[in-house]
Amino acid sequence: MKFPIPALIVLLGTLVPVVAADEPKDPGKATIGRLETSVLLATNGDPAVAGERAVAADAELVKRLRSEERLKFSHYRLLGSDRRGVFRSYENWAQPLAPSDEVLVRFEAQSVRSVEGLRLDLELWLSRKKILKTDAVVTGEHPIFILGPAWRGGRLIVVVGLAPEAK
Repeated sequence: MKFPIPALIVLLGTLVPVVAADEPKDPGKATIGRLETSVLLATNGDPAVAGERAVAADAELVKRLRSEERLKFSHYRLLGSDRRGVFRSYENWAQPLAPSDEVLVRFEAQSVRSVEGLRLDLELWLSRKKILKTDAVVTGEHPIFILGPAWRGGRLIVVVGLAPEAK
């Protein structure tokens, strides 16, 4: 004889109904935004050194990069990007060069999103070593540009900003 769920269990001679309780929701896992992390190769030399999978960076992004004196280069190639949800109370990791873990960005919300943007505790990890830790307000209109190390005759630039759908 088959019993439908919820079933009855005999416990010390007494019938006890078993009811599946709803799992309590963790408010710390609520997504309060989406962060986009990109890694670019900026070079004044041959852009082909970025590899065949790299693509030319967006024209608007290139214009913004060239407006900063230290970020001016002849060529910019997008090596990879990652979009991750920002949890209210948990740390998050972005891996823009997946499956490689050579470049990782750890971020954790310090407050809920406001008109100014999203305040984050932000860390940049290269080759499994933390090289930058900062508190920052991130928006979609004003991403954070991090000038990274020399690589293949150019420099890596890490761009961190809110993804367009999170504005």
